[in-house]
Amino acid sequence: MAYVEPKLRPRLESLSPELRTAILARNVPLRTLGDLIGVLEELVAEAESAP
Repeated sequence: MAYVEPKLRPRLESLSPELRTAILARNVPLRTLGDLIGVLEELVAEAESAP
């Protein structure tokens, strides 16, 4: 499971369980809001490019 900065945990937990799981599955440390946004942008890009 990825590290989540305690200050970011409420933002992460406000997301749907499916999205939260997808974010944490990346195993990317989430230290800043920018880190979280970056992972979300990657997920959107992948979803848009999927056939």
